[in-house]
Amino acid sequence: MNTLSTPTERIHADHASTKRLGRWTTADTFEIKARSAAVVLDLRSPELPAELELRIDLHRAMVKLLVPDGAVIEHWDVAWPARGRVKDLQGPTGGLAGPRVRLIGTADNSEVRVHRGGIAILSAMCSREYVDDVRRAHRTGTRPTIDDPARV
Repeated sequence: MNTLSTPTERIHADHASTKRLGRWTTADTFEIKARSAAVVLDLRSPELPAELELRIDLHRAMVKLLVPDGAVIEHWDVAWPARGRVKDLQGPTGGLAGPRVRLIGTADNSEVRVHRGGIAILSAMCSREYVDDVRRAHRTGTRPTIDDPARV
């Protein structure tokens, strides 16, 4: 899936919290390694390709994916050596075409949470990055983009 124009994004979190919100990348492949950590990835940007691959290596960690309505999460290739699961309460809504996110790897005593639509917006707004984005937008006379990366 990886092309020469879009390098692989590598995210490593060890006993920490890491957030990537707004329009932060155009990559189609992500490597997430987390141990006793929390990682939040915003995958709602219109610049992202329609097919995304997330290679995960999680140990007692949580990954929260902020995705648009209609996104399909495939997690058949995730090994769960201990407890853990993908929590996707809303699921893809019918009629809307969204990106396809494929999870590959291992999740040991870990979970992947999927937030869509309004819940994804609220998750992004409840962050220090959003407050900084609103202040920057106020200073420059523009609009914030972390709550809705599709906004021009």
